Amino acid sequence: MFKKNKKTRVEEEKIKLDLDPDLVLKTPVATPFRVPIPGHSGGTPINDKDTPLSRNAKRTCFQQLKRLIDSEDVAEDGDKLRRSSNGIVAVSGTTVVNTGGIECFSSLSHEDIIKKLLSSAFRVPIRGYTGMPTNRFLGMRMSAVRCALHDPYAEGALVLYTPPELSTHEQMKIGDTERQVHVVVDPLLCTVLRPHQREGVKFMYECVTGSRIEAFNGCIMADEMGLGKTLQCIALMWTLLRQGPEAKPTINRCIIVCPSSLVKNWDKEISKWLHGRVNSLPIDSGKRDEIIASLKQFMSQIGARVGTPVIIISYETFRLYADILHEREIGLVICDEGHRLKNSDNQTYRALSGLKCTRRVLISGTPIQNDLLEYYSLINFVNPGLLGPAAEFRRHFESSILRSRDANATEDQQKMGEEKLQELLGLVNRCIIRRTSALLTKYLPVKYELVCICSLTELQTTLYAQMIKYMDKELRKARGALNTYTTLAFITNLKKLCNHPQLIFSKCQARDAGFEDCLELFPQNFSISTTGRNNDNNRVIFDPSWSGKMRVLDYLLAYARRTCDDRFVLVSNYTQTMDAFEQLCNLRNYPFVRLDGTMSIKQRSKIVEKFNDPKSDCFAFLLSSKAGGCGLNLIGANRLVMFDPDWNPANDGQAMARIWRDGQKKTCFVYRLLSRGTIEEKIFQRQTHKKALSSCVVDEAENVARHFSADELKTLFQLETKTSSDTHEK
Repeated sequence: MFKKNKKTRVEEEKIKLDLDPDLVLKTPVATPFRVPIPGHSGGTPINDKDTPLSRNAKRTCFQQLKRLIDSEDVAEDGDKLRRSSNGIVAVSGTTVVNTGGIECFSSLSHEDIIKKLLSSAFRVPIRGYTGMPTNRFLGMRMSAVRCALHDPYAEGALVLYTPPELSTHEQMKIGDTERQVHVVVDPLLCTVLRPHQREGVKFMYECVTGSRIEAFNGCIMADEMGLGKTLQCIALMWTLLRQGPEAKPTINRCIIVCPSSLVKNWDKEISKWLHGRVNSLPIDSGKRDEIIASLKQFMSQIGARVGTPVIIISYETFRLYADILHEREIGLVICDEGHRLKNSDNQTYRALSGLKCTRRVLISGTPIQNDLLEYYSLINFVNPGLLGPAAEFRRHFESSILRSRDANATEDQQKMGEEKLQELLGLVNRCIIRRTSALLTKYLPVKYELVCICSLTELQTTLYAQMIKYMDKELRKARGALNTYTTLAFITNLKKLCNHPQLIFSKCQARDAGFEDCLELFPQNFSISTTGRNNDNNRVIFDPSWSGKMRVLDYLLAYARRTCDDRFVLVSNYTQTMDAFEQLCNLRNYPFVRLDGTMSIKQRSKIVEKFNDPKSDCFAFLLSSKAGGCGLNLIGANRLVMFDPDWNPANDGQAMARIWRDGQKKTCFVYRLLSRGTIEEKIFQRQTHKKALSSCVVDEAENVARHFSADELKTLFQLETKTSSDTHEK
């Protein structure tokens, strides 16, 4: 032992300080370093005033230490003590007191001491250093190191963008705040996306980010019905709203434009797949002032992440309030049922083209390729300038391709047209993705499509022959050059007659052109009604037996009603035919609902929900193909009847896809009813006929009439009575 009062010897020896360890240990954690260390964010800086160990306590601690040093029992042999100008520091595993910073350590291992030191706040951040793993406190500065929002290496991860690999030298030149990160689809969606949908999301992402075509950011999602185009677009939108290669959102606002009947459906789909993670604003009805206020509030939002980043609006409403939506830039616009934009001269097309938005996605299960100007309009909307000016497009592509499609085109003209068509497709296929519904066979129940050839009744046959006799006379007068309007009107009347004679009865009564001699052909007991019930004399007014197709439908419904619990969707292009459906259902006491163009959006949604409810007693859904053929989900039924064909096979395809969709659990049956030997078979044959553009969509009947020669028109208006099926024999 050394003597009590020899301080020179005390400085060289170790002492044991009899202090409270809990009191001493609080000091280093609460005290910041006085020397700045560049780049380290460390823990939370603690003010002396907020330190659990107060200045008075520190002073008491130091005074105790001084008294011990001045006392006789200073230290034991083998330990060392060092005194500095700032105070006294004891080392070699003993407690330390610094009179300058007043830091005290009790007996700790080396690793524990280092962790204690590095858990305190540094005044200057150390570049690239993240410190020890600690709980994050409110107000702590976020780490400057970039990272992907979701793990790109997780099982099943869908990576849309991978940063380029950098050499060590390049990594040293680029700071942590400048490095790009992976863009990964939210795992919430990855788990539900099917392989073809994952491919579709990646394709669209590459298009809207300009990776596929430099300086162009648009694309057309042209998958056939039922392949999940809506889900793919939601995945794209959610990814862009949350992520980007620069570790921040790519967009802050998105506008979804769709038919008015689909506004609520889009809102429900977003809520269904994202579980409320994004606020969407559907605008489908309301007062003018309310709509204006909602749109202005949407456009006034500023920042990378806004409160309501998605607005869903109908084409009609968008056109009316386009000026408000043109005020600021929009990150992404999605146009559902985009074939509405086939005409670049209409107001809706111009209103949408005026958006300050380069990322444009057009959704259409029926891409229009029959009329090249319409096709040009669609491509030019999503990628303005890709095909050049309209005049150049006409000169380089349209003239040759249209000549090759003429009924009298030579072999050389057909060959040239095919070459130009392939050249055109080579340009646009980089921004169009299309898959067929054959992929659905892996995920949905079996679907049977049956073509039913129905004989005309005696009354229908007589009326049909009388009508084509008149048309043949008109063709001879015009020398095969009838105007389009006359041709189309006559075709429509023939199709209505095939559905039921009562659809032309009023024209016969009025003795319109072509019907002058038809009224006398109706039997005396023929009459029409809008009720379908018995009259006062208990005589049935609506009689399905006057029509061959209506008789088949009547039997089909009755048999299914008796033998199974299947439900039906009855589809027609004509309101009068839907009236006949309604009369038939009333006649047979079948519960039904009806959707046509006269109903509001809210009414349509309620009708669809009612029908799809498993507890609903509705047996039939009467559907207008033009009013509800797009976007509706009618999985409450598993049998669908296409009562009359459309010149546009895409319209028929849209309608027939209403029941064979995700969520369908039962085997599906689609019945296409055609009147034997009539114009309906000719229409069906033309739908399936293979020519230069056979796989493309015929968008309007006017185009059909234009490409018929005089001989073909004569054939079109013939009635084949000596055949069981003109389609089958050909």
